[in-house]
Amino acid sequence: MRRAFSLLTAIAVILLIGTVLALTLSTSTMNVKQTSDLYLKEQAQLLAKSAAEYEILKITGTDFTTGCYNGANYTVKGFDINTTVHYIGNGIPATCSHILANSIATADSNGTVMLDVVVSYTDPATGERIRYHRRTLQKP
Repeated sequence: MRRAFSLLTAIAVILLIGTVLALTLSTSTMNVKQTSDLYLKEQAQLLAKSAAEYEILKITGTDFTTGCYNGANYTVKGFDINTTVHYIGNGIPATCSHILANSIATADSNGTVMLDVVVSYTDPATGERIRYHRRTLQKP
């Protein structure tokens, strides 16, 4: 009778240890996933900010008498960056493809741009897609 009780106790302890190890492994895997997702999100946010500043630099260097800069698409380290420039002002050339308002009466608002930056990343291992959108109003 004593041997049977010892065997049942040993099986119960093994099951308990197995359950604790399974929960520990599950939690560890979840933490690694969250850390990598957080890293990719932060990287996407930094790329969006850098792309917005670069687009403002490109807009500043554009001569509006001959045409407009309408945005571009970039790929940086697997991240796809798509930018679109929407113009707000008065007397914007018709060659601009994205005009929100072309009848702004105030001189302070003339030449304002709304800049959309979309950064996306597709994880090659899992196929998960991370997408970050940044919209800013700028006065170049």
